Amino acid sequence: MNNAIALKSILTKETQRFLRIWVQTLVPPAITISLYFVIFGSLIGSRIGEMGGFDYMSFIVPGLIMMTVITNSYSNVASSFFSAKWQRNIEEMLVAPVPNWVIVAGYVGGGMARGILVGLIVTLVSLLFVDIKIHNIWVIIATVSLTSATFSLGGLINAIFANSFDDISIIPTFVLTPLTYLGGVFYSISLLPEFWQGVSQINPIVYMVNAFRYGFLGISDVNIVTAFLVIGFFIVTLFTIAMVLISKGIGLRS
Repeated sequence: MNNAIALKSILTKETQRFLRIWVQTLVPPAITISLYFVIFGSLIGSRIGEMGGFDYMSFIVPGLIMMTVITNSYSNVASSFFSAKWQRNIEEMLVAPVPNWVIVAGYVGGGMARGILVGLIVTLVSLLFVDIKIHNIWVIIATVSLTSATFSLGGLINAIFANSFDDISIIPTFVLTPLTYLGGVFYSISLLPEFWQGVSQINPIVYMVNAFRYGFLGISDVNIVTAFLVIGFFIVTLFTIAMVLISKGIGLRS
């Protein structure tokens, strides 16, 4: 019972945190994605034509939605957890009679809430530009939920190791952004030379984007079962790392 109350408290705090500043957390992704649709969809897409049997605009919609889910899930937990660490609030949680998994689940849940909500907003915005098709709603829900959880955990680990606010921007800038743009958001990896197709398969975002695209369009460059296995592997690995770091107080106790 106490664990449920603690989990609810952390989730409520994390959700209210990004909803309170919705102009900064929810509006910018909608504006950014609109620019992507105008530039890549309307202007460039008309010259590219079809991709995977669909017009280019329809092809990139799942990738753009997933891109916003990834960035917002990650940044929400990274900034929130580091703020708690910087203000010494996290120490109160560590000494409280609350299991570490509740702390992790609470922050990850907050990141997932923002990531999924932003994804929904972006999906609604995309309806202004293209008719969205849904091939398998359950694949869509599973993929967006698991992907959001994965990058929320990643943001938590980033925040644990960060020593300043500048440190929480390093991974998104030098790791997440390149992996996202090379993750098949704007193209099918089947268009790449064989060598680069092989290289792309070590990028986990390729599996997430393609599983999500399969849910909408029914097409994918990777096996769907493999995609979910890869996502599951990263969730288990990152959760284990986060639990070990918090249990040992690495980067948390001065």
